[in-house]
Amino acid sequence: MSSSQICAVGRRSTQTMAKFDEQRRNGSVGSRFRSIRTRLAGTTIRHHVTRPHRSPATRKEVRVPSTDTAHHTTDEREVQSLDRVVIRFAGDSGDGMQLTGDRFTAESAIHGNDVSTLPNFPAEIRAPQGTIPGVSSFQVHFANYDIATPGDQPDVLVTMNPAALAANLGDLRRGGLIVLDSAEFTAKNLKKVGYAEDPRHDGTLESYQVVELDLTGLAVAAVEPFSLGRKNSERAKNMFALGLLTWLYGRPLGPSEKFLAGKFASKPEIRDANIAALKAGHAYGETCELFRVRYEVAPAPMPEGTYRQITGNLATAYGLITGANRAGLQLFLGSYPITPASDILHELSKRKSHNVVTFQAEDEIAGVSSAIGASFSGSLGVTTTSGPGMSLKSEAIGLAVMTELPLVVVDVQRAGPSTGMPTKPEQADLLQAMFGRNGESPVPVLAAKSPSDCFDTALEACRVAVTYRTPVIMLSDGYLGNGAEPWKVPDLDEIPRIDPNFATEPNSSAADGSPRFMPYHRDSETLARPWALPGTKGLEHRIGGLEKSARTGAISYDPSNHEDMVTTRAAKVKGIAKTIPPTVVDDPSGDADVLVLGWGSTYGPITAAVRRVRARGLSIAQAHVRHLNPLPEDLGDLLHRYRRVVVPEMNTGQFAMLLRSRYLVDVKTISRVRGLPISPVDLCEELCQYCNDETEEA
Repeated sequence: MSSSQICAVGRRSTQTMAKFDEQRRNGSVGSRFRSIRTRLAGTTIRHHVTRPHRSPATRKEVRVPSTDTAHHTTDEREVQSLDRVVIRFAGDSGDGMQLTGDRFTAESAIHGNDVSTLPNFPAEIRAPQGTIPGVSSFQVHFANYDIATPGDQPDVLVTMNPAALAANLGDLRRGGLIVLDSAEFTAKNLKKVGYAEDPRHDGTLESYQVVELDLTGLAVAAVEPFSLGRKNSERAKNMFALGLLTWLYGRPLGPSEKFLAGKFASKPEIRDANIAALKAGHAYGETCELFRVRYEVAPAPMPEGTYRQITGNLATAYGLITGANRAGLQLFLGSYPITPASDILHELSKRKSHNVVTFQAEDEIAGVSSAIGASFSGSLGVTTTSGPGMSLKSEAIGLAVMTELPLVVVDVQRAGPSTGMPTKPEQADLLQAMFGRNGESPVPVLAAKSPSDCFDTALEACRVAVTYRTPVIMLSDGYLGNGAEPWKVPDLDEIPRIDPNFATEPNSSAADGSPRFMPYHRDSETLARPWALPGTKGLEHRIGGLEKSARTGAISYDPSNHEDMVTTRAAKVKGIAKTIPPTVVDDPSGDADVLVLGWGSTYGPITAAVRRVRARGLSIAQAHVRHLNPLPEDLGDLLHRYRRVVVPEMNTGQFAMLLRSRYLVDVKTISRVRGLPISPVDLCEELCQYCNDETEEA
C-alpha cells in the first residue's frame, strides 16, 4: 500500500504524497507543504487548550500529544517519555472497539508496560446504531510502573461518531486529545444524540485538543484493492485507528498483524484488508505529520518471570483447571450461559485435553445439579453464573451443603436486581452468597481482587471445596471478568497438591464386629466427612437432601441429631479460618487512625485513592480481605486498632453491615451503585475528609 493511496481521500491539494516524500528526502520541503500538511486526507486539526487544574506532580506525569503545527519535518520529530497514559476507544457496538482496545492492550503488554483495562459495552447484541445506548467503549491504562486501575479520566478519546463523543466527553480530562471520525458527523447522526449544533464548531470542544480525520474514507481507500464493497471496507476504520495510535505511542505492530492473520486465516481477503488498514494507519501517522512528537511509555519493572495478558474470566478458568489438576481430579463444569460469566464456559470447553468436561445445561438449575452429581462420582464439580443465576441455584447449593460434597460456584456479579444491567459491574450479591439459601446452610465465600487474582482465588476455592467437602462460592464481577492485566505465569510444581483423600475402606465396625462404613465419621481436624466413590466395595451409603444421622448416615428426624449436624456443619466452615493467612496491612507510617478495608474488585480503586491521599501528606492504612466467610481470625483485633474504619463497596453497604454485626465496630460506608468501578479521584476526596476529621479530633 503506497502512501499516495493512504492519503488519497478528501485531499484539498493536488500535490501527491509521494512527491511530498520525495521533497522531504531531498530536503526541499517548502512553506507550501508546511501550510497544507494539517489539511491532508480530509484532516482538520484544531488546537484549543485550556490548561487542566492539576497538581504539578500530576501534570508532569501525564501529557497528551501536541498537535501544534509549528514548522518541522519528520526527521526533527522528537520522542517524549511519559509515565502513564489512559486511552479510551469509543464507537457503535458494531465498530470493533472491544477488539481495537484489546489489541492495543496486548501490544502494550508485550512492550512491557503494566496495563489495566475497562471494557464497557451495551447488553443488547446490536443496539440502535448511532445512539448513546448503543455506544461501546474500551479503556486501557498503560504505564511504566505498577498501576491499580484502568484510570479515572482518559487522556485520549478516539471517537467514531457523535454518540460516542456525547457519551464519553464528560469523562475526558480537560486539555485531553480527541481523535474523531469527521465522516460520521452528519446532520442525521448529530440529531440522533440531541446535538442542536455541531459540537466541533459551537465551542463544546474548546477545552480539548481535537484531531478530525476522515477515518471512514481513509480506511476505505486503504482496503480498496481488496474489493470488499463499501460497507465491509468501512469496517476497517477501527484497524486504521489502531495503527495510528500504535505509531503515536511506539507500540509494536507485529503482534496485531499475527493476531489478524490467525483470526481471519479462513478469510484471506478480510485478513489482508485488516492488516492493510492497520499498516495504513501507522504510515498515515508518520507521513502526514499530525503530531509534533511521538510518545514512549517505557516498560514497567516487574519480577523476573514469564508474563501474559489475562482477563479475570480467563484467569478463573485457568485457576479451576489448575485446582483440579493439583487434586488429581477431572474438572466438570455444568453451566448455563449468562453475561458476564459465559467466557469461563467458552474457555473450559476448549480444554478437553486438560481433563476438563463441560456441559452446557438447559438452565441454571440443571447446571449446578449436574456439577453436584459429578462431585458425587469423584470429579471436581464447578458451576458458573451471575446474580440471577445464583438465585436459581440456591436450592441446589443447599443440597451440596447437606450432602457435604465439593462444589465450586463462581458468581461473576453484575448490576441488579432481576435482569438489571447485564454488562455493568456491581458487588451486590454478597448477602445472597452468605445467606441466600433456606435453613442454616453456611458456605465459604471468597472474592478476587483483580483480574490476575482470579487465578489464585479460584485455586483457593478448589482447595477449600476438596479439603472440607463443602460448596464454595467465589465472587468476581464484570469489571474483573472482562478487565485485563499482566499475569505472571506460575510454576505448576510450586503449587501445593490438594489431597482429595478418598475413602478406600470401611472406617468403623458393626455390633457383630464386621467392617462398616460410616459416611459421616468426620476427620478430627477438618470435620470433613469421607468422600467415597460410588461403586467402591464395602462403602455403600446413602446421601440426599433429607437430614442424616451423625453416626450412620441414615435419614433422621431426631431433634438432637439435627441440632448436632447443624452446629457441626457450621463449625466445619468456621474452622477454615485456621488456614487463612494473617491479614496484610499497608500502613507505612504506622500512625494512621483511619483504615480503609476492601473486598473484591474495590482493591484497585482503593489502592489508587490511598496513594493520592498519602501524596497529600495524610496518613491512612489499607487492608483487603479475600475470605469473606469465614473472616480471617485476626480481623477483629485489626479493626479495633483504628479509630475509624471505612469500607468502600459497589453496593449499599453489605460488607460494612456484616462487620458491624460481627465485631461491633462503627464501620463507615462509601457506597457506589452506578454500574461502574469506584472512581479513585472521588474516593480520594472522601477518604481525605475522614483523615481530616481525625486530625481535627486529635
